[in-house]
Amino acid sequence: MRRALAFALCLAAPAALRAQGDAGPTILRAALVLDGTGKAWPNGTVTIQGGRITAVGALAAGAKVTRDLGAVTLVPGLIDTHVHLTWYITGKGKLHVENDGDGLTEAALAAAGNASRTLMAGFTTVQSLGSPEDAALRDAIARGVIAGPRLITSLGSLNERSGSPEALKDSVRAFKRRGADVIKLFASKSIREGGGQTMTDAQLVAACAEGHAQGLRVVVHAHDAGSVTAAAKAGCDQIEHGLFADDAARAAMVKAGTWYDPQCGLVFRNYLDHKPWFDGIGNYNAAGFAAMEKVVPEAPKQIERAANTKGLKLVFGTDAVAGAHGHNADELTCRATQGHMPLDAVLASVTSRAAASLGLGSDVGSLAPGMQADLVALGGDPLKDVSAYHDVRYVMKGGVVMRDALAAQLAARKSRG
Repeated sequence: MRRALAFALCLAAPAALRAQGDAGPTILRAALVLDGTGKAWPNGTVTIQGGRITAVGALAAGAKVTRDLGAVTLVPGLIDTHVHLTWYITGKGKLHVENDGDGLTEAALAAAGNASRTLMAGFTTVQSLGSPEDAALRDAIARGVIAGPRLITSLGSLNERSGSPEALKDSVRAFKRRGADVIKLFASKSIREGGGQTMTDAQLVAACAEGHAQGLRVVVHAHDAGSVTAAAKAGCDQIEHGLFADDAARAAMVKAGTWYDPQCGLVFRNYLDHKPWFDGIGNYNAAGFAAMEKVVPEAPKQIERAANTKGLKLVFGTDAVAGAHGHNADELTCRATQGHMPLDAVLASVTSRAAASLGLGSDVGSLAPGMQADLVALGGDPLKDVSAYHDVRYVMKGGVVMRDALAAQLAARKSRG
């Protein structure tokens, strides 16, 4: 994979990646600045130097603005806490699997493309759960040789077949040695197989405790109420999916302080609207698709119940798989329009709360002095209209401009005279 990625990286990197440097402070002005924690500045500015934010506030009299972004809303770089960047659809129109004819080069190029699409959609940090190939992708992005979001990865996963509690501890330590940033556990079956609990309570306790002993967070795939409750009681950090969580399971997460990431619609619609891509692979069959069809109306209800549960730490993640990368904002729309999640909570869930869930709250996820200069300019106000997340005009990551549709529009107007 590393050799294949090296070949992929011979492609020209975006100009922004090649032009990193910092001659002095940059002051960006926008019609509205939202910091991700509830603060807002109409006619606001963000000052950046050395890749970090040095000031945020209202436009001061006499301030020398470096770049006026115009009638846009500046928000923190968006964060998706659950993606799969190495999943892709092959040239044959099927989900890539082992021995399907695609080699490492095709896989590397597809992963790089997924990373780029995600970044251009305004997502500057993601958690990939998780593939061994993520390591090369993560490191290439960190070196600035390809465009992609800051990447946190589990490099794989563990499940009930990974052995005894002691064996699971050994496996957690092995993931740590290989460079994993987080541990991923499968505590239940897939939704296509009913979602019942698979890992024992003892296995969950051992894996989560060892993850913490190694300084790693532990994220758990869990669908039914039993597996959600068991993972929360085991002290695991975040529950993914929880499609069948009940009041008791939500109460267990509140009591344990567990982060909760249920999905509203993107991942289900991606599977169901593109059945030929997946059909015939593993549990992607008639029964599996029928199970997903059945839960589509229930998923937004789970979002609404979670949003209305006092003290439940609801966070944003899409489970973006092959075909969904770059469409991450569809999940935000679903949460707001079908899950009836308040728009201020939607913004927090994809910025400051997402950062906190990743243990990165002091570095990304909000606009404040000392934070990474991760900024996204939206064509509307996301506190009034969730469709603003689909109108990304400008993306900055770590002080480097990655996308500037505003400049392109201005140049086009000038060329037309």
